[in-house]
Amino acid sequence: MMTETAKKYGGSLYELASEENQTDLVLDQLGTVLSLMKENPQYVKLLSEPSISKDDRVKLLDEAFGAEMWPYLLNFLKLMCEKGYMGEVKGCAKEYRRLYNEAHGIVEATVTSAVALTDAQKNALHDKLERMKGKKVDMTCYVNPALIGGIRLDMDGKRYDGTAKERIDALNSIIKDTVV
Repeated sequence: MMTETAKKYGGSLYELASEENQTDLVLDQLGTVLSLMKENPQYVKLLSEPSISKDDRVKLLDEAFGAEMWPYLLNFLKLMCEKGYMGEVKGCAKEYRRLYNEAHGIVEATVTSAVALTDAQKNALHDKLERMKGKKVDMTCYVNPALIGGIRLDMDGKRYDGTAKERIDALNSIIKDTVV
């Protein structure tokens, strides 16, 4: 669940990037920031540490990103740091991505299968989803052996579950309900 803070700040960042025709650049740079935050959680903790002055925390952002980052995005990160909202950056990026996708006619799809899909299977599924939705589909694939077989598709806030595990769970529920 995304917080109102993330929606507000992520939306404002998208609006600014859109006005400046920098939506692609910011999307790419936000991805880099999120990757670095994930790889270095101690850095995020440092940027949120109240015992370190706000000025010193902001300087850390300048040192890390100063010359390479779009200045408004750097200012955005500084603002989040100053307000103690570094924990909201991931949610802001999610809202930014949602607005970007909406503006560019992109639908995100997550496919989870029991075994890795071949390139041919991925391409066929991707093409079918794009024809079905009439939009560009940004598809991410994951493997989860616990699904036993089949695939699960999450798209447009809906889950389409065609996995063997789902079918077995449904059968178990029916059996449990009838053996009372």
